[in-house]
Amino acid sequence: MTHRVNKQAVAQAFGRAAGGYERYADFQRASGERLLKLLPATTGGTVLDAGCGTGWFSRRWQQRGHQVIALDLSPGMLAQARRDNSAHHYLLGDIEALPLRSRSVDISWSNLALQWCGSLKQGIDELCRVTRPGGRVLFSTLADASLSEMRSAWQALDAYQHTNSFLSEAAIDQACAGRSRQLYSARIEQYFPDVPGALQSLKGIGATHIHQGRASGLLTRQRLQRLAHHWPHDERGYLLSWQLITGVINCE
Repeated sequence: MTHRVNKQAVAQAFGRAAGGYERYADFQRASGERLLKLLPATTGGTVLDAGCGTGWFSRRWQQRGHQVIALDLSPGMLAQARRDNSAHHYLLGDIEALPLRSRSVDISWSNLALQWCGSLKQGIDELCRVTRPGGRVLFSTLADASLSEMRSAWQALDAYQHTNSFLSEAAIDQACAGRSRQLYSARIEQYFPDVPGALQSLKGIGATHIHQGRASGLLTRQRLQRLAHHWPHDERGYLLSWQLITGVINCE
């Protein structure tokens, strides 16, 4: 349930995408909207947005009347969130070692950031640590069926790693063991007019760092054509699917 993560490389990849991130972040917004529906509308209190990115949902929490702490591993993402006046406070930090006092926030929120942790359990433990008794941790992350189309297409071409591996739904549940929780799984599909569009959608959100390294070399036109041949597609376009896990933990 743990793996080595080069956090500096992850931060740099997301930092490079910060300026144009929101143009490509349809899936991230859809995930966050699903997560918001798991908590009745509330006002007041402090919300930690852990892995805030450009601060889209930090702004949503502000609109709901909350004090918001925006935290991200990437200085570039945090700077963009600050430029957009997304939060009341900004913290550069790692979800696995949150620079906050225990029991200091009412809600800890993390939308599609925990999959970048070396240990999901450590990330969950930290979010719970900083949340007051009676508060909630709301999170979304990716499970192992995510990006199966991209993975199978590349496997037809070579033996290199082109996508990250994600935990199983059972392993995600195990990372929350011993806590009062509700977890939900959903398959989300996106369609693109061509394979470059699908690849650009991942580059545009900064999700390009591969933990195990990747094959070097240019993606030539011939190689791209071969990749497209093996990539699942129909009249709707080229498919990217995600296994989205959303969860609520009740802190005691």
